[in-house]
Amino acid sequence: QVQLVESGGGLVQPGSSLRLSCAASGFTFSTYTMGWFRQVPGKEREFAAAINWIGSRTYYAESVKGRFTISRDNAKNTVYLQMNSLKPEDTAVYYCAADARVYSTVRVGLSSAYDYWGQGTQVTVSS
Repeated sequence: QVQLVESGGGLVQPGSSLRLSCAASGFTFSTYTMGWFRQVPGKEREFAAAINWIGSRTYYAESVKGRFTISRDNAKNTVYLQMNSLKPEDTAVYYCAADARVYSTVRVGLSSAYDYWGQGTQVTVSS
């Protein structure tokens, strides 16, 4: 059974940092492209970051570039999203996702490209 379980969300003040984790099981994690998306009520799911199977290539949305860092530990079947300098507009439910196909900057930003999704973790940035 495939599972993606996010954790690490919470309520923080603007300018703070959070690290999200996504623990994977039920599939060969080390061969999958992994992504982080976010969604606020009433809006479409938005791409944040992606990483290739070995962690040598990453891709970020312009809105998070320079503040967020995606990484992975294939030995632990876990992907991370380090979020620094958080802003109120970063408030959303954050989801991790897995894509079985070869990493491509054309694909990684598309939610339709991903095969598996986690249940999400809430991040709220507010003073």
